[in-house]
Amino acid sequence: MVSSSHEAMHGIFTHDPAAFARAFHVLDLPFPDPIAVEQISVDLTENAPVERRADTILRITTAEDTFLLVVEAQSSSDATRIAAWSYYVTFLHNKHHLPVVLVVVCHDKETATWASRPMTVTYRRWTSFTLQPLVLGPHNVPAVTDPAEVLDDLPLAALSAITHARESEINEILESIIVAFRRRGCDEETEFYAELIEQGISHTDAAQLWREKMATDLSFFRSESAQRLRAQGRAEGLEQGLEQGLEKGHAEQAARSVLTVLTGRGIELSAEQRRALAETTDLDQLDAWLVRALTVTCAGELFD
Repeated sequence: MVSSSHEAMHGIFTHDPAAFARAFHVLDLPFPDPIAVEQISVDLTENAPVERRADTILRITTAEDTFLLVVEAQSSSDATRIAAWSYYVTFLHNKHHLPVVLVVVCHDKETATWASRPMTVTYRRWTSFTLQPLVLGPHNVPAVTDPAEVLDDLPLAALSAITHARESEINEILESIIVAFRRRGCDEETEFYAELIEQGISHTDAAQLWREKMATDLSFFRSESAQRLRAQGRAEGLEQGLEQGLEKGHAEQAARSVLTVLTGRGIELSAEQRRALAETTDLDQLDAWLVRALTVTCAGELFD
């Protein structure tokens, strides 16, 4: 199952090809500017008994050529990854006949240092295979601490927060993002990146700080999001269920609206959780759950 951190990486790297091109420049990556970014299947099985699935695989088209980018999120050193990553690169190269670049996004300097070293498959002194990932981490992703820079480049700010999640500057990064969001106001872009940041740092101590700031400094942000949901519904076909649930004021319809949002975001409830939701008649509680359904990363967080 893909983790929240991996989902965040997928979101950043697929949301906006233009933003991806800016990242190439800011990080001084040796690639031409992308003119198109296309997601391709992450299923790397070949009639094998064990499923192999990369986090994100993108086909990058530039004015000069086309190549594949495999994006993996890594939170700690793990010697077993060389086998999986080597398979990803060789399988994709053989299947698509395109160059393949492995990008490993790390959340701290220690992991980035480990991932930056050439990874080899060797027997005694004979090396059969050498893998060199392109590593993104706190060593080369800038710490974005100026709200003006956040507003200018939301994808880079989100990547900055994720890659510096365990570094001392994370508080300053999150503060600058909060200030920038307050200046910009609540819209689809800020909602999107607020959720990505929450997903991307969910496994770190910084996650609690982010939630506290969202709850206090940006309380208007959540309320505006809820109001727009009440009025418009979600873009992915959720409008009818949300409007019926909140306009009619019926608990049954409101509960269905909560479930619709969660289902639309790929979050499944257990049978017990579904029963608890269906049996709730407190409209205020259901309203609160509807707002919370927008940002939770798992079903358990909805009822905390």
